[in-house]
Amino acid sequence: MSTLTLTILRNIKPSKRCATQPSFRSLSVYTSPKADGPLKHIRVLDLSRILAGPFAAQMLGDMGAEVIKIEEPKKGDDTRWLKTENEQVNPVFNSNSSLSNYFVSCNRNKKSMTLNLKSPEGVEILKKLVKESDVLIENFIVGKMEELGLGYDTLHELNPKLVYSSLSGFGTTGPLAKAAGYDVIAAAKSGLMSITGEPDRSPMKIGVALSDLITGIYSAYGILVSLYNRDVNVGGSGQKVETSLLESSLSVLANVGSSYLNSNEEGKRWGTQHPAIVPYQAFETSDSYMIVGTTNNRQFHKLCDAINLPNLKTDPLFATNDKRVQNRSKLIEIISETLKSKPTSVWLTKLSDSGLPCSKVNTVKEGFDDEQSHTRGMIEEIRCEMSRLGKIKLIGVPIKLSETPGRIRTCPPELGQHTGEILSALGYPTNIQDQLRKAGII
Repeated sequence: MSTLTLTILRNIKPSKRCATQPSFRSLSVYTSPKADGPLKHIRVLDLSRILAGPFAAQMLGDMGAEVIKIEEPKKGDDTRWLKTENEQVNPVFNSNSSLSNYFVSCNRNKKSMTLNLKSPEGVEILKKLVKESDVLIENFIVGKMEELGLGYDTLHELNPKLVYSSLSGFGTTGPLAKAAGYDVIAAAKSGLMSITGEPDRSPMKIGVALSDLITGIYSAYGILVSLYNRDVNVGGSGQKVETSLLESSLSVLANVGSSYLNSNEEGKRWGTQHPAIVPYQAFETSDSYMIVGTTNNRQFHKLCDAINLPNLKTDPLFATNDKRVQNRSKLIEIISETLKSKPTSVWLTKLSDSGLPCSKVNTVKEGFDDEQSHTRGMIEEIRCEMSRLGKIKLIGVPIKLSETPGRIRTCPPELGQHTGEILSALGYPTNIQDQLRKAGII
C-alpha cells in the first residue's frame, strides 16, 4: 500500500447516504416536483467513452438520474477533441474549453470527475462511489475492468444492488470477444452496410453512427428493466447488462434478417426504395427530391389521382401491390417522369390534400428549422459559460412523458468540473484532494 493511500485512509471522513436522499446533490435547481424526472433517485457512474455508452447515460440523465462521468485526468473522453474542419475554423467554444459539438451531443445532464483507474487510489475512490450508486456503465475492452479490479463480480459483491452495464464491440464471449469494435466495423460485420446505398453502387455507411446509437438505447433499456427487477420483484438484486454493437446491428436488420433466416433471401441495396412496397421511395422533382409512400391500393389510387395519372389505377400491371412489385421499373419510370415536371412544393400540396404521407427530402438544417420540430421542442437552447455566445443549442428530449417529463437541466461539463465537489461529498478533505491531484490520480 502506497504512502499516499495510507494518508488518504487516515484522513477520510465516512459519507452517509439515507434511503431517500442522495449524498451528492444534483446540479440542477428543479422548478417543480414534476420536473425532477422519474429517475431522480438513481445515481449513474458513466465510465464509458465516445458515443454508445455516453448516449445511454445521457438518456438516463434526461429523465432525472444523477450521472457522474468518470474520465481520465488531463485527457478525458476522446470526443472532447474531435472537431470537424468547420468547427476548427469557426470554433463554438472558448479556446480553453474541453467541449466540442460531438461531446455535447451525448453528455448533457452529467457531472465530470477525473480519476486515474490505473492507480490503487483511483480504484479505491471509484469503489466508494460504487457503494453509493445504482448503475455503472462501461465500454472498456472485454476483460479490462477485471484487470483493474473493477469487474462485475467484484463490484456486485461490494454493492449487490448495482446494475452493471457493459457495452462492447462483439459481446463478452466468442472468438471476437476481445477485438476492438467501432460503429462502422459492426455495420460491416452485421451486413447492415451491405444493404445501405444504391443498388448499382458500393456499400455505404449510414449518415450517423446508428450501431452506436442503437446499442446505447438498448443499454438504457436493459438498465431500466434491471432496475425494475431489482426494486419491484421479491429478492431482486442488481445484475449485469450486456450489449454489443454487433448484436444491436443484427437486431435492427428486422424484416431483412427475417427474410434471410426463413427464406434464404439475401439482403440487397435498395437505395430509398422498399423491397416489398411500390411505390415507396424518393423521387426527383423539378427543384429537389421528395419521398412518396403508398402501402395499400387505396393510397395508390389516391396518388394516381393526385399526380394526374388516373389510368394507372386500372392498369392490370399495377392492380395490386404484388403486381407493382413485379413491375417496379415500369411504374417508377412513369411516376418519375411526371414528378420531374413540377417543384416539390406543388406536389406536397397535392399529396397532402389527398391525405397521402409525403415529405421533401430535407437537409439537416431544414429538418431542424421545420415548424413541427420546433413545436415538439426538439431544439433547446441552454446557458453555457464556455460557449463563445454564452449559450448552445442541443437536440431536445424525444420521449415525452405527461406527468414526469425529462428535460435538459445542465450544460455538458468541462473535464473534471465536479471532481472537487464529488470528493468533498465522499469525505475527502481539501489537502488530500491536493495530494491526489499532484499525484495524477484526479
